[in-house]
Amino acid sequence: MLPLGRIEAGMDLITEMDGPFTATLEAAPSILVAYFPCTGNTEAVAGRLSDILAADLYEIVPEDPYTSADLDYSDPSSRASQEQNDAAARPAISDEVTGMEGYNVVFLGYPIWWGQAPRIISTFLDHYDFEGKTIVPFCTSGSNGIGASATDLHGLAPSTSWISGRRFSGTVTASELAEWVSELSLPEGAVSAKAA
Repeated sequence: MLPLGRIEAGMDLITEMDGPFTATLEAAPSILVAYFPCTGNTEAVAGRLSDILAADLYEIVPEDPYTSADLDYSDPSSRASQEQNDAAARPAISDEVTGMEGYNVVFLGYPIWWGQAPRIISTFLDHYDFEGKTIVPFCTSGSNGIGASATDLHGLAPSTSWISGRRFSGTVTASELAEWVSELSLPEGAVSAKAA
C-alpha cells in the first residue's frame, strides 16, 4: 500500500489512510472577506484580497443606507456621529452570510470612523458564532492607522483567534496585499498557491 500523504484534490485534502481502500478527507480552510464600504476604498481593498486569497466576498450592507448627511463627520448630530458615540449602537444589516459555519478564516474590512470601526461591524460580529475561527481585521483610512479599532472588537468575538490587522489606503496594490498576507500566521492550508 502506498502512503497517500497529503494530496491536494480541489478543496479537499486526503490526510491519512484508514484502510486499503478508504481515506479520510479534511476540508481545506475556507476564507471569507467581509467588508463594510463607505467611499469605495474598503471595497477596492476587499476585492483585491478576495482575488489574492481565492476567497468568497461579502459586502456588509446596512438595512438603512447611509446618506452623505449621515456621514457628515463635522456634524455631531449626524447618524454616524451618534452611532460612534454610542457603544451599544447596532445598525441593522440587510442580509446574511450564507454558510458562515463553513468559513475558518474571516478577513474583516472597514473604514476608520472617529478612530474606530463603524458600529455596523459590531452588529456583524454579534450576529454570528465565530468560535474556533480566525479573524484578520483590515481598515482603510487616508491618515489614521488601525490603532485600537481592531482590538476594541475582540470582546465581541472572544472565542476567536484574532490576528493583528493593518490599515491600507484605497490605492494599495495587489502585490503589497499579497506580501502582507504572506506574513500572516494563518491556519495551515488557508492561503492558496495564488497568494503564496
